[in-house]
Amino acid sequence: MKKIEAIIKPFKLDEIKDALHAIGIQGMTVTEVKGFGRQKGHMEVYRGAEYEIAFLPKVKIEVVVADSVAEKAVSTILEKAKTGKIGDGKIFVSTLEQVIRIRTSESGDTAI
Repeated sequence: MKKIEAIIKPFKLDEIKDALHAIGIQGMTVTEVKGFGRQKGHMEVYRGAEYEIAFLPKVKIEVVVADSVAEKAVSTILEKAKTGKIGDGKIFVSTLEQVIRIRTSESGDTAI
């Protein structure tokens, strides 16, 4: 089993959610986060005063999938999140030892 975490631009969330649902991924966790990468924020002007926005708003998507669909899920996120501009985000893939559904005590792929 794999845990896929993607940090994306907020306006891409619905498109990615729909695309993942279309390939059979049932659930996901979404968190509003702030951060910066290579772009290190940007400058904005408000009422004539310039100030730096150090942390940019992003969305973090977390999905847990079986090994057999991990590559398809990653390629789907990559395709839908990409704008070609700086700040598109990152995808992290990690291996999970075990998943347990609390309600039924199911474990492994059946718990996903």
